[in-house]
Amino acid sequence: MTKTLLSFGHGYSAKALTTLLLPHGWRVIGTTRTAEKAEALKASGVEPLIFPGDDVGAAMDAATHVLISAGPDAEGDPVLRELGDQIAARAGQFEWVGYLSTTGVYGDHGGDWVDEETPLVPSTRRGQWRKAAEAAWAAIPDLPLHIFRLAGIYGPGRGPFAKVRNGTARRIIKPNQVFSRIHVEDIAQIVAASIARPAPGTAYNVCDDYAAPPEDVIEHAAHLLGLPIPPAEDFETAEMTPMARSFYAESKRVRNDRIKDALGVELIYPTYKEGLAALLQHPE
Repeated sequence: MTKTLLSFGHGYSAKALTTLLLPHGWRVIGTTRTAEKAEALKASGVEPLIFPGDDVGAAMDAATHVLISAGPDAEGDPVLRELGDQIAARAGQFEWVGYLSTTGVYGDHGGDWVDEETPLVPSTRRGQWRKAAEAAWAAIPDLPLHIFRLAGIYGPGRGPFAKVRNGTARRIIKPNQVFSRIHVEDIAQIVAASIARPAPGTAYNVCDDYAAPPEDVIEHAAHLLGLPIPPAEDFETAEMTPMARSFYAESKRVRNDRIKDALGVELIYPTYKEGLAALLQHPE
């Protein structure tokens, strides 16, 4: 029987997963918001649907696996808002359902460690939306749900090199500020490992082995490029948009033991240093 993945909000991470599934005979149906993006998906071997808009009933009937990458808003999860009843009615049909969340659901821990059992106390509005979306998906009876809490995503087209090259990179210094990160190729292999080893009801932290201050990453990128290190700016006095400043509202180190112990994952890029070195050699 052909395995069919229905991917809602088929974006950066889902596309990386697709490159692992298609060579093994999977059928992948991905939703996007525009006709232009739908054409790009089609060219990559994905069957596109525009959502909201197109009828996704036939796609849901065919799906053996479901991935949700679409982000929530103040009104909740957009997929459940449109299709919650239909998904609940098919819950027993699916072999695996994955929801891509964020480590932002843990909130601020002042640089201390968190794991999957840490209480969810998000301090940002986006983190609160994600916590509510996780709970809404988990409340569907018999749905084989797996939650992936992603750290900061980087990869081809999403790295610091462009900003360092054009002089717009900034080294914002806030004491005891650390972020966890994950390369998109590692996201793909972790989700694929979960598909191969379903464990409904499990949450996984998806991050590399080394939480680092953001200024260290910029400094290392400049070093790799042989360019001057951008000057340090104090967080308290730096001019930043509210959105940019909000990224510094939380500091934590995220444990990733479960992806290794339960899924047998060996990270391709265990720290940002390996990841940036690979990006420099193969930028796209």
